[in-house]
Amino acid sequence: MTIHRTRRLGDPILRERCQGIANPRSPAVRVVADDLRDTLRDWRERGVAGAGIAPPQIGAPGRMLLVMDNNRRRTLLNPEIVDVGNEDFLVWDECASFPDLMVRVQRAHGITVKYEDFVGKTHTIEAAGALAELLQHQIDHLDGVLAVDRACGLDPFCLREEWSRRWGAEGRYTAPAARELPRAAQVL
Repeated sequence: MTIHRTRRLGDPILRERCQGIANPRSPAVRVVADDLRDTLRDWRERGVAGAGIAPPQIGAPGRMLLVMDNNRRRTLLNPEIVDVGNEDFLVWDECASFPDLMVRVQRAHGITVKYEDFVGKTHTIEAAGALAELLQHQIDHLDGVLAVDRACGLDPFCLREEWSRRWGAEGRYTAPAARELPRAAQVL
């Protein structure tokens, strides 16, 4: 069991684009996948937000990610978004690489992702809502893109403690239009 240190915002490895995995059967690929699993399990046991993890977050190479989908663990090798639906939604994004910060981003509500498994067989996932958002977030990590790069709207950053106090009860996927306006405009 190997639990890695989580790379944090400002670590240059989070900005590197991951190279594709040429040999999904490689023992090295399994080692990184196991390390991702163990580190994500550790995050969850410690109460750190995390339903997915990508190799840059543990300082490892490789274009793969691990996500929890209805308590089922999925490891996707060489994931690629191949279709994006017509509808977008706002979400307060959270990331273990900047655990005290919530970032409002706009994501596609529905996507199709093509990926390989550990024997090189190609699969697709059609995802909507929370799973679509999670996959987009993790694939962004593989491209060196962070949620802070996708911030949108007025005042898109909030410290987790303040976010929990103000909006936590509504959930991450709630962004009423009134919040898009500066406070003074809401009073008028």
